[in-house]
Amino acid sequence: MKSPKIFLVEDDLSFGSVLKSYLELSDYQVDWVDDGKYAVEHFRKGAFDVCILDVMLPHVDGFTIAGEIRKINNLVPIIFLTAKKLKDDVLKGYGAGGDDYVTKPFDTEILLAKIRAILSRRDFQTGTRDIFEIGKFVFNARLRTLTYGDDEKKLSPKEAQLLELLANNPNELISREMALKKIWGSDDYFTARSMDVYVTKLRKFLSEDPGLNIKNIHGAGFQLIIRDDLS
Repeated sequence: MKSPKIFLVEDDLSFGSVLKSYLELSDYQVDWVDDGKYAVEHFRKGAFDVCILDVMLPHVDGFTIAGEIRKINNLVPIIFLTAKKLKDDVLKGYGAGGDDYVTKPFDTEILLAKIRAILSRRDFQTGTRDIFEIGKFVFNARLRTLTYGDDEKKLSPKEAQLLELLANNPNELISREMALKKIWGSDDYFTARSMDVYVTKLRKFLSEDPGLNIKNIHGAGFQLIIRDDLS
């Protein structure tokens, strides 16, 4: 099984080196960047399972980097590392799209436990695969393409994120609240209506295969129904 890949941004060379080695000894792959101004460019070139961002960085701070990462990938988990412990700083971290917030100094075992917990939740919500066979379709989550025979459709980022969430959990209930918070970052009325529009679009795309359907479970969420007996 492929080891999860971590994107680490930490400007302290001594601490960054030690943390990278520790994570690698714990069976993680680690890409380490020591200057904030190179972080987003480096993130675009890779595929990561979790990001660990120091907040106090030269040139570009961790909160700003997280905001840019969220524009590229709204699903990848983000953990902030910082010496700042004030309530406003912690809230700012979560507001920037962070999944967890670890204050320095910290126990590395605690950090590992947080990484494992985040990745275990993510494994249910979105997997690490790029290619999915959905009935008669082939879905490339990274390229955002949905192929049926010779016909290839390019999906929008939100369409691709939603389909990936469903494809990772076929025939399972995906709650509306979880999908909205993970993909849109909010579960208010307007984002809920927006998600309904995307679900309708995906239903239309998948309608060429009669064995597929995105079922609406009233008041609960959605299921990607895959029926092999109709294929």
